[in-house]
Amino acid sequence: MLSTGMDDVFVGRIMSSPVTTVAADANAKAVAKRMIDENISSVVVVDADGELSGILTSTDFVEIAAKGGDTTGLDVSEFMTADLVTVTANDPVETAATLMLDHGVHHLPVVDETEGVVGMLTTTDMTAYVSGIEQSAAPMLG
Repeated sequence: MLSTGMDDVFVGRIMSSPVTTVAADANAKAVAKRMIDENISSVVVVDADGELSGILTSTDFVEIAAKGGDTTGLDVSEFMTADLVTVTANDPVETAATLMLDHGVHHLPVVDETEGVVGMLTTTDMTAYVSGIEQSAAPMLG
């Protein structure tokens, strides 16, 4: 089997952290503005206890706009994805990539049993890592 160079790399090494979290009852329009201001493509939606309840991505807002939707006065809970696929920081990146492809997602919340959401793994994180592998083809002496 051909090695991808990702089989011994773990999600925690390349994930984005910390994540931006919002409450489920946060105003969707305000959250969209925050995402633009912070130049991020997703926010983690948490419940009153800080537990993961969903994710809202820029793709969700594109779908809303395509349907002529107006987010004024609406909560993010009306638009978020609640049926989530998650990974842990100790999962191999290759496993995460397979999950992304199998489920057609570009964002995977990274969760920890005790700390909750500890990061976000995106296709951008994966691309940056893979391009780094290809750029550093020469062996490193340690």
